[in-house]
Amino acid sequence: MSALTRERPVARSRELTALLAMSMALSALGIDLMLPGFGAIRRGLGLPPDSTAVTGLVTSYFVGLAAGQLIYGPLADRFGRRSSLYLSYGIYAAGALAAALSPTLALLLVSRFVWGLGAAGQRVITTAVVRDLYEGEAMSRALSLILAVFLLVPVLAPTLGAGIVAVASWRWMFVLCVVAVALMALWAVRLPETLRDEHRRPLRFRPVTQAARVVVSHRGTVGYTLAITALFGALAGYLGSAEAIFGQTFNRPGSFPLYFGGLAAIMAATMLISARIVGRVGTRRLAHTVLAIFPVAAGALAGVALVTDGRPPLALFLIGMAVMTACHGVLLPNLNTLAMGPMAEVAGTASSVIGAVQLGGGALVGALLDRAFDGTVRPMALGYFATAVLALASVAWGQRGRLSRQPSAVVATDAITSSGA
Repeated sequence: MSALTRERPVARSRELTALLAMSMALSALGIDLMLPGFGAIRRGLGLPPDSTAVTGLVTSYFVGLAAGQLIYGPLADRFGRRSSLYLSYGIYAAGALAAALSPTLALLLVSRFVWGLGAAGQRVITTAVVRDLYEGEAMSRALSLILAVFLLVPVLAPTLGAGIVAVASWRWMFVLCVVAVALMALWAVRLPETLRDEHRRPLRFRPVTQAARVVVSHRGTVGYTLAITALFGALAGYLGSAEAIFGQTFNRPGSFPLYFGGLAAIMAATMLISARIVGRVGTRRLAHTVLAIFPVAAGALAGVALVTDGRPPLALFLIGMAVMTACHGVLLPNLNTLAMGPMAEVAGTASSVIGAVQLGGGALVGALLDRAFDGTVRPMALGYFATAVLALASVAWGQRGRLSRQPSAVVATDAITSSGA
């Protein structure tokens, strides 16, 4: 057990914040690096130039991410954060290498699923480590900083991916991910173990299900989790359709890395701003205010898409998407904080359950939006509006209709004690 304490945690160092951020960023690298390579992948696998089958590479990865969430949380609560993280690194590397060698789309989809299983561990364990060390506004600030660094990958990866497919086979994009996870494994030897001995939970069916019951029985946590799921669904739909939207709808395929990276940079900037102001404004007040604004902004984007027959001026579309990504930049870390807040004693399992619902439900919503792509931005714009309304309704339900109310005093410890765990 590390000598880490809440009074003077090692993980408050800049290095460890960067380590957690870059470890979590491996999951984004597995998506964003290959987006500019969809055309090359279509050609390499003998698919039609306008085939949407390649969007399955995003969906299968997200399904693996969702399924893996349920594995790593209990493992991390039993064996610790570091050993579980290294297990995830190994599975990530195996999936990426298999994807690089896959001769058919079917095998590539299976490899992407395995790859997603590995990437899930870095997401779960990063969240659990942050919850081990922080509470309230401090946790929001830490998550915002980590996610802001994390978003350097969507800013830079598309350009790197486009460069790779310009000079070499698309398979080298996946090989680069193998190299990246190997470097992270070397760096992560400096990660301290943050799980306290008294918080270790036995890896048996009943204690795991009792911990999961704590999560799903807390109305506030469930409401925030459903809201995150809705928001992530819109984001997943954008990720799957972005290459087609910029390439087909706006006929700017060569500019895709620039537009995609620019919008990611806006999200990163809003996360940094959120990290700076959350201590003064408060997590709940900040998240609830932006959540109330989001449906109005998304409704405006949907209205523009409808009146322009799904083909608005590119500048107007980019402004609308900048607002959408800015709202996501504030909401995702703060809603995660509010969902995880009462879950101190079951942080690993809570991170698993919340992540599985978020990614599984989000991947489903994203896949539906991708399938609905009709050469215009209508499906995505309407999807943003629908998920924004659903997110607001979920939080209102979780807070019993009172968005300004104070958080419940019920915490995971109480529920565990009453369940006899």
